[in-house]
Amino acid sequence: MKVVVLEDASGPENLNIVERPDPVANPGEVLVRMKAASLNYRDLVMTRGGYGSRQRTSDLIPLSDGAGVVVALGEAATRFKIGDRVTVSFFQNWISGPASQEKINSDIGRDRDGVLCELRAFNEQGLAATPDALSDVEAASLPCAALTAWSAIAVYGHTKPGDRIIVQGTGGVALFALQFAKLFGAEVIMTSSSDEKLARAAALGADQLINYRSDKEWGKTALGLTAGRGVDNIIELGGSDTLRQSLWAIRPGGIICLIGVLSGARAELLIPLIGSRNVNLQGVSVGTREGLEDMMRGMAANGVKPVIDSVYPIEEARAAFEHLASGAHFGKVCINL
Repeated sequence: MKVVVLEDASGPENLNIVERPDPVANPGEVLVRMKAASLNYRDLVMTRGGYGSRQRTSDLIPLSDGAGVVVALGEAATRFKIGDRVTVSFFQNWISGPASQEKINSDIGRDRDGVLCELRAFNEQGLAATPDALSDVEAASLPCAALTAWSAIAVYGHTKPGDRIIVQGTGGVALFALQFAKLFGAEVIMTSSSDEKLARAAALGADQLINYRSDKEWGKTALGLTAGRGVDNIIELGGSDTLRQSLWAIRPGGIICLIGVLSGARAELLIPLIGSRNVNLQGVSVGTREGLEDMMRGMAANGVKPVIDSVYPIEEARAAFEHLASGAHFGKVCINL
């Protein structure tokens, strides 16, 4: 089979296509012919060795997100049948319930091979059925970014009609968060450094737009947009440069979902703004397989489609990584397998 391998974690230029023997399905596994995969920011970080000792730095098949069709069953595998369309769960062992170290160490494309290959054997528990309403490319865009957004909006945020939510940026998680927040009837304030991307977010339903590059005190601006009440939930994707503004904008008792560190991993916390106002800081690390299934059913039932920026053939996988690195994308960057 054809696979893409990161031969050395010093940059995406070290991604190369090689031939490998076809895998087989062991007991409890299913063999999947991969149809599509998608990139996340973590994958770009991985190509540069950004996870240090927590990642394999050579001979790694990258990417966690993919979808395909079952072509063989291992002994005692009963969840799927040959011909079923399936989507890969980001955490292979986190099926349901609260997180544990064992569950969150079961992601793929980091210290174990990912999905950028023609065939891949999975434990049957690490897959979800793909709804007919979603194409393989659309399904492949969901396991990491979309489920992270779903967890922040639906699971931890308990979003209801009339809630006010700030979504930072216009990347993969942000656009899914916008779509899911609107699905639950919330009002969304989007922030970005690009007026062009803000306009595109407005076309997807964003109610208020703030350019954080021209408005350095955007947290106070957002507070003003709520007549001083504050917002109910903030999808915090910026990290060190944005958390202070988020604390200005959040209402007493509101929730800040900590997801991204695009501007840095260390932040100075204004503890009185947290403790005295009962603000909830909630870390969000993707979610469960059951969450993935719930989310896909919800998308299918309501006609929600992911925003796809571009689809590359496997032969141009390196170009897909370079496009993601450029920051020019709006929506998910995918690879057709």
